[in-house]
Amino acid sequence: QGQLVESGGGSVQAGGSLGLSCAASGSFWRLGAMGWYRQVPGKQRELVAEFTSIGSTNYGDSVKGRFTISVDVRGKTGYLLMNGLKPDDTAVYYCHAVLTPQDSEIPKTYWGQGTQVTVSS
Repeated sequence: QGQLVESGGGSVQAGGSLGLSCAASGSFWRLGAMGWYRQVPGKQRELVAEFTSIGSTNYGDSVKGRFTISVDVRGKTGYLLMNGLKPDDTAVYYCHAVLTPQDSEIPKTYWGQGTQVTVSS
């Protein structure tokens, strides 16, 4: 059994910066993809940023140019740097990863516990 352990987040004023990290805990031999989604009450979970299995990155339209994702593939840890934060960025941010357990050939999807990001105006 494994899990994603998130850290970071918190509260900041508009225009400020925050960072999130996500580490895979457990025995995995391959990281396929890693990223973050966010959700506010009453809305669907939306993509923030992802690092794909081929090493490319994708960003949600609302965060392009402000957020940067980086991933240590060997260490199976991801980082999200959020600059120029806006009140609309307020949400619970969930780490997401596709990992293959040590004793398997089948990749599985994992979600972190979620971390709150609050941006005040």
